[in-house]
Amino acid sequence: MSRNDRSRRTGTDRANLYDEITGKIIAELEAGRFPWVQPWSTSAAAARLGLPRNVSTGRAYSGINILILWGAAVQHGFPGRGWLTFRQALALGGNVRKGEHGTTVVYADRFVPEDEKQRARETGEEAQAIPFLKRFTVFNVAQCESLPEDIAVEAPPPPPGMIEPTIEALIKATGINFRIGGDRACYVPAHDYVMVPPPAAYYEPINWHRTALHELGHATGHASRLGRDLGGSFGTKKYAFEELIAEMNAAFCCASLGIVPTVRHADYLASWLEVLREDNRAIVRAASQASKAADWLLGFVPETDATGVADQPEIDRRAA
Repeated sequence: MSRNDRSRRTGTDRANLYDEITGKIIAELEAGRFPWVQPWSTSAAAARLGLPRNVSTGRAYSGINILILWGAAVQHGFPGRGWLTFRQALALGGNVRKGEHGTTVVYADRFVPEDEKQRARETGEEAQAIPFLKRFTVFNVAQCESLPEDIAVEAPPPPPGMIEPTIEALIKATGINFRIGGDRACYVPAHDYVMVPPPAAYYEPINWHRTALHELGHATGHASRLGRDLGGSFGTKKYAFEELIAEMNAAFCCASLGIVPTVRHADYLASWLEVLREDNRAIVRAASQASKAADWLLGFVPETDATGVADQPEIDRRAA
């Protein structure tokens, strides 16, 4: 097979994969379900909260794979968030049960073909990398047997309270100007500050955390942090795309920190669907950016001391 044939096939496979992923997300949104919001009212809610992770490597999945694996957990009612490949199950002394069907996740990277390296050497130009997506099949721990007993052990949830101490400490540690007060939640890029109404203003105060993390997600896009384009005006596709990033970021952070919100941010549903229908790669890009935003914020989660208690600095509680 010629290099051009391989390139065409690779490009077709990649486009088909984007279409497949985007199609599933659109179907969920059209049905009124939000794939990046864990379905707390379903049987999957019995699982301890958190991002899906590979139990063999200990790494959390990121980007579009979070949505894919959350969706699979909902569809099949898996009670845990641990995943692994067929070979990893064997390496751990267990196995995938006969008749079980896996879930496809993707790995995105870039590579430079040998002929491109040669061309670059001959011309003195920079070699051009080619993006590719690789598929892997993974199985939930619930689909396996004979695995070590500690594989499914989950961390306990954080203690209840109006503002979870971990979130309060995280907000302080980010250095972002965070104000509690007013009657609306927003991030103001021009002045780089977040404003969120007090928890007591919410029908269910636990939902304050999701809103706070949503607005902090926007703040990660500031030029001094992750440097996203925040210039979209209300009603534009650029604005809707950024809202999609912030919303998924909040869901990823809540899952990682064990926060159980009940609110569903449906305000932008129509604009999200418009963006996704026009661009089959939009959800993949948005999920990737949301993971980067969540990783940036979660990097400020305080370390606990020897007694297991984290520092709990105060944040600005003055009315904005």
